[in-house]
Amino acid sequence: MRRLTDFKRITVKIGSALLVEDGHLKRDWLEALADDLLALIQQGIEVLVVSSGSIALGRGVLSLPEGPLKLEQAQAAAAVGQIELAQAYAEILGKRGLTAGQILLTLGDTEERRRYLNARETIATLLKMNAVPIINENDSVTTAEIRYGDNDRLGARVATMASSDCLVLLSDVDGLYTAAPQKDPNAVFLPEVRRITREVEAMGGSSGTAYSSGGMKTKLDAAKIAQNAGTSMVIASGKLLNPLSSIDNGARCTWFPAHSTPANARKAWISGSLKPKGALYVDEGARMALLKGRSLLPTGIERIEGEFSRGDAVRILDGKGYDLACGLVAYDYTEAVLIIGRNSCEIETILGHGGRSEMVHRDDLVLGTET
Repeated sequence: MRRLTDFKRITVKIGSALLVEDGHLKRDWLEALADDLLALIQQGIEVLVVSSGSIALGRGVLSLPEGPLKLEQAQAAAAVGQIELAQAYAEILGKRGLTAGQILLTLGDTEERRRYLNARETIATLLKMNAVPIINENDSVTTAEIRYGDNDRLGARVATMASSDCLVLLSDVDGLYTAAPQKDPNAVFLPEVRRITREVEAMGGSSGTAYSSGGMKTKLDAAKIAQNAGTSMVIASGKLLNPLSSIDNGARCTWFPAHSTPANARKAWISGSLKPKGALYVDEGARMALLKGRSLLPTGIERIEGEFSRGDAVRILDGKGYDLACGLVAYDYTEAVLIIGRNSCEIETILGHGGRSEMVHRDDLVLGTET
């Protein structure tokens, strides 16, 4: 039996129906979830939360009528609900000695490279500071054309962005069945799904509720994203109090094991899916540092080629022109050319603003021997 305590970094996605009822926060449920989060953190596990609920809370505060909302009504409800939701998390986690940090994302934040890196670094910094990132889609400004539309896929994107090795989808269902169990008494529960095949996809029916836009199909879409990125995923019922500890205590759930680790999946993506936009030529000291698994610092770079932007893939070569590695560069070409050969402590003085100490961080770098 898999346990959440086997993982190092966990993203927990919470559906609106679990968190909000009749426009009001289900405080007892959130208190119990916070106890679970604290228990994981006390065991050295980093946790992130992708939380729905802003529109559902906001429509309660604004006394909006039941039924579909107009776009401007939904955005107004989200604007009000985001404040309510953030206050609730800050208060409830704060009582347990935890700090909440709110991040609002749009679809573009996980698809456009520069914004993706900014969001990734914000999440990483919050975790280093022992804060709990609380993430939601920025429904107050998004429209149907530029939004996810469901937090299952957003949860998967966040989990892969943050290099989580586990994604928990808490929902009103306790896992995947061969058919909708409420309609088919012969439906068989599946405790594990190693790959999302066409047969598995055909099992995905609709299980949406008044406040959730996703059904089983969106959860299977999330599983494909997660598995391919090296993140294991589990679908579990959130109807119980303490739903996370319930998973480790044997509650029914469906696991989708990862095909690799997040680090290996990320390296495969960098080396196999991205076209290099430039090249960095390094000295012997930098070459030796790279071979030892260290990051590439500006001081070890002798010259650069290409017109690249922050987040683009670049080749890394030694003085003889031999390929050493490829990676994601942390600076635009116009800034990189100013700081090569210089010590990292000089970057702020040269550029007029602070930046990363590394030109290419080791987490964003793949040696030729690894491909």
